[in-house]
Amino acid sequence: MKRFCRALSTVWSSLVSESRGDAEIDRAVLHLLQHSGKPYNIRDFSPYGYDERQYCSPAFNLPVGCLNRTQHGKFPEYHTSADNLEFIASASLEDTFTYCLQVFEVLEHNRKYRNLNPKCEPQLGKRGLYRELGGYPDSEIRELALLWVLNLSDGENSLLDIAERSGLMFAAVSQAASDLLQHGLLSPDASEERQ
Repeated sequence: MKRFCRALSTVWSSLVSESRGDAEIDRAVLHLLQHSGKPYNIRDFSPYGYDERQYCSPAFNLPVGCLNRTQHGKFPEYHTSADNLEFIASASLEDTFTYCLQVFEVLEHNRKYRNLNPKCEPQLGKRGLYRELGGYPDSEIRELALLWVLNLSDGENSLLDIAERSGLMFAAVSQAASDLLQHGLLSPDASEERQ
């Protein structure tokens, strides 16, 4: 397999991703960037500049990335004693921290499920899962997420797979899976049992 790393960069951050570029964390970060409303750029890996090149070396090949606001070599203080906290805006740090938490949320909740009623779409209305007048906010997105999760929960597709395929935000897909699980319409795939 050809080895490469890539980087995702935005106005406020960049990620130098691991050697394959298709690890779960790469997909989670890309999914969130696509739904962030902020511009981003994908940079190909270079074995120069970041420590990630060590972790992406052939003997390790770990899914390690680098999240930062300014890419290597773009400001003269980088990796020198002149680099200091005056370059950091608290709002930017908070924004990046929030983004990291969202990545962790995707990784923590990305599971595979099985539809317990796979031969037909179950009646969602009688279970209180389908729209009523004045029901849930964003009810169309919620219903779409329910239908996508039911349709693709075959034990092979993860929630991130479903979010990518549907174009919906991971949070909506994850909430739909939680609602369906609570109503006995899904079960966790046996291979996906997490502690």
